[in-house]
Amino acid sequence: MGRTVLVLGGTSEARRLAEALAGRPDLRVVTSLAGRVSSPHHPPGEVRIGGFDGVEGLTAWLRAEDVDAVVDATHPFAARITESAAAATSALGLPLLVLRRLGWREVDGDDWRWVGSVADAAELLPSVGTRALLTVGRQELAPFTELTGLWLLARSIEQPNVPVRAILGRGPFTVEAELALLREHAIDVLVTKDSGGDDAKLVAARRLGVPVVIVRRPPPPAVTAVSTVDQAANWVIYGHAPVETVGAAGAHALRFGLARRTQ
Repeated sequence: MGRTVLVLGGTSEARRLAEALAGRPDLRVVTSLAGRVSSPHHPPGEVRIGGFDGVEGLTAWLRAEDVDAVVDATHPFAARITESAAAATSALGLPLLVLRRLGWREVDGDDWRWVGSVADAAELLPSVGTRALLTVGRQELAPFTELTGLWLLARSIEQPNVPVRAILGRGPFTVEAELALLREHAIDVLVTKDSGGDDAKLVAARRLGVPVVIVRRPPPPAVTAVSTVDQAANWVIYGHAPVETVGAAGAHALRFGLARRTQ
């Protein structure tokens, strides 16, 4: 019987990983989506929608579904499910891999201001600009609604749950589209979170000389981590991949791969 792999999804990397593993007779791949948007992009294979109710719920689900390994390919800021995955897999002795695209790095021409939280970004914002584009997610806009004297425009996949001027859109966006958006609304500061990867809005901000306030990622768990879909697919299929971070789960990951490859 094939192995069962849970992919904690919600990112393009998770979807591409499911696509890379689809159709393999030796694998049952289940992708879990949080269900925070009404029209998610479903990957191939089995899809589960909804939360797990914390560590205990996830542990029970992994045991009931006889899961062999877990890939955490959630958003870098989905700290709660990442912590739950680390705790649940550790409790069950299951291998866990974190798939995260690399974080952003400044280049010549960037004007970035790093902060530790969305609340810190809101506190800093009035000293940086007066017309802001907010791309921090619709559930993190509350601190900005308390600001006065600023023109704010939020962009999100679905309508925010707080009273704020908003436009709806799902990326990826082109550099040309981002340039047009910043110019149309005379944006003089961009507020975002370090989701990593190539990002057109950062290129557009650089070209226009717009400063960017960026929320740092929360610290990752001490587990095996990779940054590309190919590395994650190799880990699932063969049990090995170049690793960027190895912590307490590293031994579990190696046992998983070696045991499966010798069967």
